[in-house]
Amino acid sequence: MPHSTPSYADIRDTLLRDIKNQLPDADISIDSDYYVRASSVASCAEGIYQHQNWIVRQIFPDTADSDFLRLHARTRSMTPKSATKASGTVLLTGQVGSPVSSDLEVKIGTLSYLTSVSGVIGADGTLTIAAIASTAGTASNLAVGVTGSFVSAPSGVSSQVTVVLMTGGTDDETDTELLARLLELIRRQPAGGNKYDYRRWAMSVDGVSAAYVYPLRRGLGTVDVVITSSGSLPSAETIAATQSYIDDVRPVTAKNSLVLAPTYKSNTWHIQIKLSGINLSEATALVNSALDDYYNNLTPGETLVRSQVEGLITNITGITDRQVILPAGNVIPTVDATVVEWCRKGAVTVELMA
Repeated sequence: MPHSTPSYADIRDTLLRDIKNQLPDADISIDSDYYVRASSVASCAEGIYQHQNWIVRQIFPDTADSDFLRLHARTRSMTPKSATKASGTVLLTGQVGSPVSSDLEVKIGTLSYLTSVSGVIGADGTLTIAAIASTAGTASNLAVGVTGSFVSAPSGVSSQVTVVLMTGGTDDETDTELLARLLELIRRQPAGGNKYDYRRWAMSVDGVSAAYVYPLRRGLGTVDVVITSSGSLPSAETIAATQSYIDDVRPVTAKNSLVLAPTYKSNTWHIQIKLSGINLSEATALVNSALDDYYNNLTPGETLVRSQVEGLITNITGITDRQVILPAGNVIPTVDATVVEWCRKGAVTVELMA
């Protein structure tokens, strides 16, 4: 039976009852001196009970406060992961042969990025160059095609900059995420290099939000780990850091281990619907939201089941009928020795049924 601590009123009433038992003529009414004294003692006792309850909560990592959770994690050589910066490439245009140096600042909205290498505008008048965010966090991840501008454009180079790829930014690890890693270590003790060990090693690296292990993907003695960052692709720096760490801690008997990012498999959607009580614009937003929720739960290598998406669309209030034209069936990503595909939402067309 779980232990329960007495409340302030219970403690006060117990004290008053004991006083009355020992001093039958004592006045214990609400205005009496005994009542005031009993109330004061009960208040102190209640505080002690509450502090004892707080101490008990700190004993267990899943009920501990933030500072004590970190102490639990430290006993297992765990520390909260730090935020990482997004990195990728941007597209520049300008006069052929114009030089572009590193550390040039690009402003995209309120965010700032720096070119990380130098280059020269090519014969086609363009240059794709590496860049990295100035600050860490998921806010620095950008969609393909987002445009920005140089703070000070080099001579012969257009000030407009277009994002080709900018991913890998993650926020500081939350207490919930740290607790999940700690409980997994407690429940799945190290086992000399099984797949759970590889996942735990990858998840301990800054910038890794999820890891998926594929034993024997490239043959006997191989273990491959696919990683993602904040629901998107990891940066090259995160992949390299994870590879280095796993190579350092994995068993020497393992022939080869490879850390890689999944390859996007973009899915085009063409959906026809009938409506009641909402307009097409509202329905399109709701369909896209349902698709986003579905894709957020898809892992690399997992099959997209069209009927599950159809069910999500059917459950949207205001949509009375639907017909999915594309994709024509389930989408099965390729998982082999060369690639691990990850189904991602592509172009979505929503229109009224005839």
